[in-house]
Amino acid sequence: MRIRRLAIALCAGTMTLSACSFGGIYDLPLPGGADLGDRSYTVKAQFRDVLDLVPQSGVKVNEVPIGRVESIALAKDGWTAEVTMRVNGSVQLPGNSTAQLKQSSLLGEKYIELTAPAAGQEKGKLADGAYIGLDRTNRNTEVEEVLGALSMLLNGGGVEQLHTIANELNQVAAGNEPQLRDLLGNVNKLVSSLDARKGDITNALDGLNKLSGTLAGQKDKIANVVDQITPGLQVLSEQRPQLVSMLQSLDGLSGVAVDTINKSQADLVADLKALSPTLQKLSEAGENLPNALEILLTYPFPDSAVPGVKGDYVNLYAKLDLNLQEIMNNLGRSRQNPLQDIPLVGQLTSGKQGTQPGAPPPLQVPNLSAQPNTPNTCTGVGGLLGSLLGGGKC
Repeated sequence: MRIRRLAIALCAGTMTLSACSFGGIYDLPLPGGADLGDRSYTVKAQFRDVLDLVPQSGVKVNEVPIGRVESIALAKDGWTAEVTMRVNGSVQLPGNSTAQLKQSSLLGEKYIELTAPAAGQEKGKLADGAYIGLDRTNRNTEVEEVLGALSMLLNGGGVEQLHTIANELNQVAAGNEPQLRDLLGNVNKLVSSLDARKGDITNALDGLNKLSGTLAGQKDKIANVVDQITPGLQVLSEQRPQLVSMLQSLDGLSGVAVDTINKSQADLVADLKALSPTLQKLSEAGENLPNALEILLTYPFPDSAVPGVKGDYVNLYAKLDLNLQEIMNNLGRSRQNPLQDIPLVGQLTSGKQGTQPGAPPPLQVPNLSAQPNTPNTCTGVGGLLGSLLGGGKC
């Protein structure tokens, strides 16, 4: 009878638990959890990896518990975890707060730390239904990961290589201590010099940056210049033999010039020494030479005397034509007798035939070729032209 009653009681209890959909130990309330208050709100956060985080884990701000993890589920993308947290309503956090998965101690529990951004960068308010994406979540490195990496390093990972590197460095340094010491000293000087000139280096980099910006702004013009320089380069390429020949000829000319200067060096030096007294006297003349040159063409009047002379005969320029035929033609075209005041007028004019009353007698030009060339004899125009041209007196 007792066994039957116990079996009935177990069946009844099982049915009761199944009717209430008991989900396991995580559905049991845990003592010592955070006080959620009367107005708690829900926040969701997306993590790439939640490790061994479990429901009922703590949610903290500055190591102070303010809530708990309600559930952990797979996110909609099928690759990340979505953690649902319930936070005390009296806790005020900015809307752009971050969530980080941490561990209380080396072997302690996992919890989620909510962190507000730096002062002045707060945006909005963290409220019910807020969502913290992957760009604002992270996790700390696990102890197992650190020990695994250390084991890979120790178990043939890099210890032998470090030992080999240390041995090679010892072999290189053995016997070369002075050179290494000098090298370190030079490196120290180089670093010190660079540190002392960091301002100049910064200015050079700034100038290079400005130059780069200028070139970038004029890249179209530079491309145009490069495109237009192509024909010129083509011409230079076609005239390369002539240019090479010219340079070779110029090289030969320079050789001849050098040889000529070398051979005439003594004479050139002697000429310069002979010219030295003349140059010295010219130097001693100073301003006297240009002052003398000013009066050379206007002697005896200097340039300063020109403004003081009144009239039209200073600096007079005359062109005198002494062609005999032109002189005769000019005299023949004159309406007045230019020789009327000269005693030889009787010899140059004859008669009044064919003249009007009151008109001057026409000028009769004698045939010069018919006159005998008698020395020391003054006749007619010959005597006149002799006197005009500076000849002897009759």
